[in-house]
Amino acid sequence: MERTFSAFGAGLLFGLGLLVSGMADPGKVLAFLDVTGRWDASLVLVMAGAVAVSAAGTLLARRRGRPLLASRLEIPTRRDIDPRLVGGAAIFGLGWALVGLCPGPALTLLTVAPAQAATFVAAMVAGMLLVGLLMPTAEDADASKRSRAGP
Repeated sequence: MERTFSAFGAGLLFGLGLLVSGMADPGKVLAFLDVTGRWDASLVLVMAGAVAVSAAGTLLARRRGRPLLASRLEIPTRRDIDPRLVGGAAIFGLGWALVGLCPGPALTLLTVAPAQAATFVAAMVAGMLLVGLLMPTAEDADASKRSRAGP
């Protein structure tokens, strides 16, 4: 229960931060991405603040040996660059550059301006479902093998 409340609180704080900082405002994000035009550099400070908070939290968890609400600190070990990673990054960047939204801010915007975010969120969910159907992960393949093998 404690983890559920902390996850809810972290998500709420994250969403409020996105709204207050302007990261959920597609116009502001597009102005930030327009480095050859009327560039709005204010989001650099937002991103620098986010990196600083994340770095401090990771450093604290590493010094303690574990996070506050988990039994161990899980840091990704994979360092390879594969086609799924490149493709996902390209689609993410394309959506961000065309619309000024990415998943977190889009879901946040859905709560305060649903008409503005609904099409993006619907397309995002459809894309996630499509990728899940067309490109199963290694974990999906393992689960499928186990279910076919039976008890």
